[in-house]
Amino acid sequence: MPFIPHTEHDTATMLEAIGVARIEDLFDEIPQSLRAGELGAVPEGVSEMAMLADLGARAALDADVTCFAGAGAYDHHIPAAIWDVVGRGEFMTAYTPYQAEASQGTLQLIYEYQTMLAGLTAMDVSNASVYDGGSGLAEACLMAIRANRKSKSRRILVADSLHPRYRQATEAIVRNQDMALVGLAADADGTVAPEALAPYADEDYAAVVVQHPNFFGRLEDVHALTDAAHAAGMLVIAVVNPTSLALLEPPGRWGREGADIVVGDGQPLGVPMASGGPYFGFICCRKEHVRQMPGRIVGRTVDLDGRIGYTLTLQAREQHIRRGKATSNICTNQGLLVTAGTLYMALMGPEGLRRVAGHCHARTRALVERLTAIEGVERVHAGPFFHEAVLRLPRPAGAIVEALASKRILAGVALSAFWPERGDELLVCATEKRTDAEIDEFARALSTTLEEVPA
Repeated sequence: MPFIPHTEHDTATMLEAIGVARIEDLFDEIPQSLRAGELGAVPEGVSEMAMLADLGARAALDADVTCFAGAGAYDHHIPAAIWDVVGRGEFMTAYTPYQAEASQGTLQLIYEYQTMLAGLTAMDVSNASVYDGGSGLAEACLMAIRANRKSKSRRILVADSLHPRYRQATEAIVRNQDMALVGLAADADGTVAPEALAPYADEDYAAVVVQHPNFFGRLEDVHALTDAAHAAGMLVIAVVNPTSLALLEPPGRWGREGADIVVGDGQPLGVPMASGGPYFGFICCRKEHVRQMPGRIVGRTVDLDGRIGYTLTLQAREQHIRRGKATSNICTNQGLLVTAGTLYMALMGPEGLRRVAGHCHARTRALVERLTAIEGVERVHAGPFFHEAVLRLPRPAGAIVEALASKRILAGVALSAFWPERGDELLVCATEKRTDAEIDEFARALSTTLEEVPA
């Protein structure tokens, strides 16, 4: 979006008009102890031409890299039509649809998005939306505390097989809200056994968080976990990869009653990896919990002439209602990314989503089989997996990732980044984009690098 900064004359004229000598005087009520001081490390400005050249050189560093990393951000194919449409001015520059009479196109798109997400997760309702999967989980935990009226505690069980970044994001958001996250131990096979809930059955916990497929790519026994949690009076918060839902049982049908709240990141649905963002997070829930849902919900109605119209039907954040009644004060609708996700789901359709998920699983199986044929490389977990898996290497995984990066191969995620004691473990992933030739090249490069990197 074009931006024309104020000239020094413009600034001086405005300050003179309001009777202030310096811009800094506008902030004189802020104590000196809270001010950042001079930004001495900020370099001098450069020309547009120099800036574009520098950014172009940096972008080139990511070109021609073959990606075998996952862990929450996936290198999927994005049909060209999606961002051709998303890039249109009426989507690219739209903000939020407060005025229904001027925002029918945006409102209809959000309504379609909610409908598709609710269908994909088999839940009653979807919001629109939150920043990303991690902050979405934090919102879901706060939502569960409010929704579980039978629980008097502010404690939530969190499976140790959850993405560690999701847990970190959740703790950062809720740690000052008198809420505790208690770890639920995972077994050696990378999953949480339903029996692990037994010691907590007689205690008061508001909810349990289960990721499926989990961070290690493993499939949890979600039916038994959901039923055990409900029997203990806990709500179930499901963390899911939307791509997996085209093949796996959706959380709305877990166990006898289904999960209560579902969250995840929409990045696999037509959003580029983009060095980690921006993405969008989704939250879906059962109808009885909808009043505790953060964000906004768009509904469809008819006007006096019988024409279909769309409007905001639930707005539970502090800009719209009394601050003390708001369910969240940080959520927003990531409208641009939600637009991409909606177009992706509409373009792919149920069959297309199933094919993508099936190809991802087949490609990852081929990758694991090829890499474990290398001497010293083995799977860490023996059970079923989806989309990604953990391998044990005969060398430090971090050093292998670094060495292969120089060969234009993003080899995976070294688990030592989260657990220092797991220094030889590597989480690998293959999407539908990875070819047999790329997998073979990765295997050859890994085999050579294992010989080059010291133990």
